[in-house]
Amino acid sequence: MVVRNELTDLEVDRIFQALADTTRRDIVTRVLRQEQSVSALAGHYRMSFAAVQKHVAVLERAALVTKQRRGREQVVHGNMSTLRRAAGLLDEYEELWRGRTRRIEDLLAEDVPPEDRGAEQEGSRTCRSST
Repeated sequence: MVVRNELTDLEVDRIFQALADTTRRDIVTRVLRQEQSVSALAGHYRMSFAAVQKHVAVLERAALVTKQRRGREQVVHGNMSTLRRAAGLLDEYEELWRGRTRRIEDLLAEDVPPEDRGAEQEGSRTCRSST
């Protein structure tokens, strides 16, 4: 199975690099619950306003949030579309992994002669029950 993804490599890199930081993940969580101004966001962290602005800029470049000017404030909104696309990519990787696991299980089952399969299953039940 090939991972077919609607995100470019650059977009994937930006998303997961942005989400690799605890503060940025927290900002995304907060603005998904409720839009907030950059000033309000800055009040939640023990860092400068400029540092919070930089975190928001990284999230904005990754399209995880958008900013909208309202008067003197910049209001930050979460972008569920990008999160869904990233989740879809992870789902595809999981399916790829599960498919490989199934193939390994099938290959291992082929190595056991048919007459020994019942004994092997019985042995595994015995081992499990004795622990």
